[in-house]
Amino acid sequence: MDQHIAESIGRPDLIRLDDRLVCLRFETMKVVSALAAVRHLLDTGVVRRGDTLLDSSSGIYAYALALTCHRYGLRCHIVGSATVDHTLRTQLAVLGATLEQMEPCSDLKLDQKRRVERIHEILAAHPEYHWMRQYHDDVHYLGYRAIADRIREATGTEALTVVGGVGSGASTGALTRYLRADAADTSRIELIGVQPYGSITFGSEHVTDTEMIIAGIGSSIPFGNVSHELYDALHWVSFDAALAGSVDLLRRHAVFAGLSTGAGYLAARHERERSPHRTVLFIAPDTGHRYVDTVYARHREAAPIATLAPREVTDRSDLALPWARMQWNRAAA
Repeated sequence: MDQHIAESIGRPDLIRLDDRLVCLRFETMKVVSALAAVRHLLDTGVVRRGDTLLDSSSGIYAYALALTCHRYGLRCHIVGSATVDHTLRTQLAVLGATLEQMEPCSDLKLDQKRRVERIHEILAAHPEYHWMRQYHDDVHYLGYRAIADRIREATGTEALTVVGGVGSGASTGALTRYLRADAADTSRIELIGVQPYGSITFGSEHVTDTEMIIAGIGSSIPFGNVSHELYDALHWVSFDAALAGSVDLLRRHAVFAGLSTGAGYLAARHERERSPHRTVLFIAPDTGHRYVDTVYARHREAAPIATLAPREVTDRSDLALPWARMQWNRAAA
């Protein structure tokens, strides 16, 4: 029996959607990394009950850290993106977390830069606060070990392709690191990263998606815990293409998930067609509730996914909307 709701929320569902296509569905994915990271910090004496944990978030991690602080008797202070919606703001307030939300901004780089600057201001005034550094500290990898074990047991194959948003690197990077650690042949475990246009992590900052930022899977600043050498290929997916993926996933498979899941679903379907002997698993990090108005209300605008395909590129200078794919071949940053 779980001792706290965070433990239940952090446990994902494995759903076989189609032949060789599996969805790893979370209610709120980053609860996994937050719980394990904070347990480690408490066990090693870095923080104690009653301390304040601080971090920046575009949404999912804010909720995860607030739940974790509630679980372990800690205080929570979040510097949030403008994408934090009314529902999440209300939950954070009731859970006792402090939220400082940035003003709306269409520029991902400026939004993240302002949040990091504010973090440093808070630390200067409160040096006793502990900055969780979700974008930089490998402690956030710890929680994915058990999930990797479950994936290995459930899929029953080592010919596995993992697809998911890169983001801070913790989810896709950690799962793949653990899966490869126990694989007889690491080439049998592929990792395909999904990025929004404008993200600096794999070099698409020169391409702008004017429709909407896909928060949480890209970055305008260097992230210290992204291990570039883990990735075999990258997909860059625009808002419009991700919208089409999200709508199709709900319509075809009844999975109601966020915008980054729609992007991952498109990439996963494409990778399955490329590799007819591999099982493809894609990550759905959250539900679709905060995208009802911006994505699902526009379902009639969604392009049929059969009409969409990535542009294959060999150089990032050739990246272009709405969807591009490039072999990365486990290269360094």
